[in-house]
Amino acid sequence: MTALRAIHTRLLEAFGPQSWWPADSAFEILVGAVLTQNAAWRNVEQAIARLRAADWLSAEAILAAPCDELKACIRPSGYYNVKAQRLRAACEAWVELGGEPGMRARSTAELRQALLAVKGLGPESVDDVLLYGFGRTVFVVDAYTRRILSRVGVLEERVGYDELQARFHASLPADAALFNEYHALIVQLGKDWCRPRGPRCAECPLRPDCAHGQGAGG
Repeated sequence: MTALRAIHTRLLEAFGPQSWWPADSAFEILVGAVLTQNAAWRNVEQAIARLRAADWLSAEAILAAPCDELKACIRPSGYYNVKAQRLRAACEAWVELGGEPGMRARSTAELRQALLAVKGLGPESVDDVLLYGFGRTVFVVDAYTRRILSRVGVLEERVGYDELQARFHASLPADAALFNEYHALIVQLGKDWCRPRGPRCAECPLRPDCAHGQGAGG
């Protein structure tokens, strides 16, 4: 699907390298992947800063933290009762899998399956960890990806996660750095230009090839 390559080229020319994911370790990326569910990243950053200030930015520390105090720490990310449970479950898996060294020693397929078995970790969250935390060649699919590609006319918005991911894998070289950069560029476009309501079509770098943008006028 050469259209996917062309989109990447246009976005890179428009926005330049994004240097994602903003984290200091694979574990911090796991924490961010849990907390960013249904949350703006700026709020997740506040929650992670609170965890760091409390010296709780490790699996063992989070598991040992008093539940109410942990919830207070991650409150800025929203849904803190549910996310506290999910964060603990992710930390338990982290420890059971041998921490970062044990996880790095596993194949991508084995590690993905193990993380998907954790309650509260869906494909997007798991692939965030695999790509950004461990440099594995898995493309992350999110709501931005679906919205942008359906508006451009590359695919139907209701294509399943695995099928959409497979299309990226079939269309692009198996390169974690490329997948990292492409997903970050998609997030940039979806967040500031191709928004659900009030998209900035007139300024969008994909407008020349976008049916939705051409129809928006302005």
